Amino acid sequence: MRPVDYKEVAGRVLTQIDQGAFLTVKSGEVINTMTIGWLTIGYVWRTPILMVAVRSSRHTFHIIEGSDDFTVSIPSSNMRREIEFCGTKSGRDYDKFKECNLQISESQDVSTPIVRVPGVHFECKIIYKSAMDRTYLSEEYDRMIYSENDYHTLYFGKIMKCYEID
Repeated sequence: MRPVDYKEVAGRVLTQIDQGAFLTVKSGEVINTMTIGWLTIGYVWRTPILMVAVRSSRHTFHIIEGSDDFTVSIPSSNMRREIEFCGTKSGRDYDKFKECNLQISESQDVSTPIVRVPGVHFECKIIYKSAMDRTYLSEEYDRMIYSENDYHTLYFGKIMKCYEID
């Protein structure tokens, strides 16, 4: 595990995210991971931030709502099968870790573990969340992304740790 500055890996992360990443959440003893293909890295409120979006219909939504943190693991190797499985199957019905043979490791600064894969890992503490309000969304994106009115909640996580695993 090698600590890295989030700004140094931001470009690579934004390039890799379209291949998918693992958003992992934990509440109590319940842990789930899901595939994400969107995220934002930035600097808000004088704080390094990683923002993720989770639809309220997702199993992960109910877990993250009971959590103070989350982790994001961006694989550097080809994990197409695992990314696809975790993005199309629900944690309500499957143990994704078992089905995909995914290992987890304890985080250093948050309670949610990381998916232990080669790549970049973020440990984030939730400092703000906001359910989307369609009134403020352009009609084009509302039609294109939310035709079923299944809007996201945006979770702004303070980046507590950022590191790479080879």
